[in-house]
Amino acid sequence: MKPLHRLVRMHIASVGVSKFCFLLSLAFCGLLLLLIPALQPSARQVDLPHPRPQVRPSQTGQLHHVGLRAGSNHDEETDSTRGLKRSSAGQGESIDTDVIRKEKPDPKRGTDPKTGALLVRKPNGLSRSRTQDPLQLKDIFIAVKTTKKYHKSRLGLLTQTWVSQAQEQTFIFTDGEDKELQKRTGANIINTNCSAAHTRQALCCKMSVEYDKFIESQKKWFCHVDDDNYVVLPSLLRLLSTYHHSQDVYLGRPSLDHPIEAAERVKSDGSVSVKFWFATGGAGFCISRGLALKMSPWASLGNFISTAEKIRLPDDCTIGYIIEALLEVTLTHTHLFHSHLENLQKLPTDTVLDQVTLSYGGFENRRNVVSIVGGFTLYEDPTRFKTVHCLLYADTDWCPKLKARHKH
Repeated sequence: MKPLHRLVRMHIASVGVSKFCFLLSLAFCGLLLLLIPALQPSARQVDLPHPRPQVRPSQTGQLHHVGLRAGSNHDEETDSTRGLKRSSAGQGESIDTDVIRKEKPDPKRGTDPKTGALLVRKPNGLSRSRTQDPLQLKDIFIAVKTTKKYHKSRLGLLTQTWVSQAQEQTFIFTDGEDKELQKRTGANIINTNCSAAHTRQALCCKMSVEYDKFIESQKKWFCHVDDDNYVVLPSLLRLLSTYHHSQDVYLGRPSLDHPIEAAERVKSDGSVSVKFWFATGGAGFCISRGLALKMSPWASLGNFISTAEKIRLPDDCTIGYIIEALLEVTLTHTHLFHSHLENLQKLPTDTVLDQVTLSYGGFENRRNVVSIVGGFTLYEDPTRFKTVHCLLYADTDWCPKLKARHKH
């Protein structure tokens, strides 16, 4: 048996060795920590995360002036995202954008001869680039508002002319059944069961049905016209193709030279008023699907009628109120839409076929029609719709043999 003092010395020596090893390990680890950054390869710049670009909205389309050619010039980068600017809470992806400034019209800027758009002057000159939307006629929902007493006199002319070229895309909203007309023309006739009276309530009732049917259709564009409009389909396609259906686009022509003013009874008690522009339904207007979906809280499933009653305005005014006053999207004014309230004879003859919608005078002014020469006399074609149609579609069986200016 070893003496006690030898056992104590051996234990102390063992503890000393363990302590020395521990300190040596700490020193080695510290050295490694110092060497690791030097041994690592430098990070490549391409591996670093890139921040998302900040998209700035286009300035175009914010014009408030009757008769000026406005609202079809947009930058490609900005217009592809403009429709996301006011996306609904919790839906989609929002993009940080600056507030869109309202451009003042400047006649010196020039206009786009094809779309009638006021060109916006950028620092490097006139900007004409726009986001293209591959668009076909089947992507457009064309709503025609009428009443049963005009089925023969007005609808007969429309179904014979432009509606025959867009039969599947055109939906006629009326207030009475007409199986004979539907059978004879094959048109999509929708009985809204609204009143036949030309009152605010009846008009809003039909517009409410139009809106709901468009949403159901899944089409890209909603275009409303009256039963005294001729729609120049090639021009309509050309105009809408300069935008994208996901953008916030409201196209049309005001009937007034100033914004309308109404008591604000949707967001307040009516003690304050609100001013906004609206596109007259008599000339027609178009709304992108992206914008139409945002109108839903105030327009879908009968809400349109309620909204109209609160502000006590007709259907086209209510459309403008929802879009401009509630959604804060400005109307894009265009000179390419026309109603019977204008002096249509002043429209240059060589531009008639480039317009989007045309009209004609009513009983009080039957001579208020576009000045265009064709295979029909004014007596044979008092509205000039047949003449316009045959210049566009010369192969129509009832047209005189004329050369078509536009190929279908």
